[in-house]
Amino acid sequence: METPDLAGMRTDYPRDGLTEDEAGDDPIALFRRWIDDAAAADLPEPNAMALATATTDGRPSVRTVLLKGLDERGPVFYTHYDSRKGHEIDTNPRVAATMLWHPMHRQVRIEGRAHRVDPAESDAYFAGRPRASQLGACASEQSRAIEDRAALEERLAWVATAAGDDPVRRPDNWGGFRITVDSVEFWHGRSGRLHDRLLYVRTDEGWSRTRLQP
Repeated sequence: METPDLAGMRTDYPRDGLTEDEAGDDPIALFRRWIDDAAAADLPEPNAMALATATTDGRPSVRTVLLKGLDERGPVFYTHYDSRKGHEIDTNPRVAATMLWHPMHRQVRIEGRAHRVDPAESDAYFAGRPRASQLGACASEQSRAIEDRAALEERLAWVATAAGDDPVRRPDNWGGFRITVDSVEFWHGRSGRLHDRLLYVRTDEGWSRTRLQP
């Protein structure tokens, strides 16, 4: 099999870009529009978000989560609080996240602080999940080692038997995090690598907007 020429790989982006007038003054509203556009285009997992956390001594880690809520308070995702990312957020709430919709030549980068959502909000989201996902959240001790797949499936079977036909209760160590956004950058690919980049930074007066060079 021939080795790909990584240095030679490139894609031009001959699409309309992003002007200040089109972007507007509210980055959360623009963020919402871009997510809606990605969903309308039937892109796979349009709410997939790469989330970066770090330990208190600055050791970073990144993984993909699913964006499950977005309003003026910020984006929300759900996870086990005892997972690696949960522990890192609890001890160092500074996070960064990226959402990429490559076929649309768009990317959003977020920086801010994450904090746990109200338990009632986590309860409401958990109640709407498929039952299989509810049981999986109860069975898994996320990020911890386990002997093999069979042991995990045994845990799931035990949880399912214990639940019977009753509603599945949200585990206390599972719930949502909301990111209070300090800055958000919108990237739109353009031809010749002269991409559009608009950076919004939260200030005491609202949001400031700056165009960055590509």
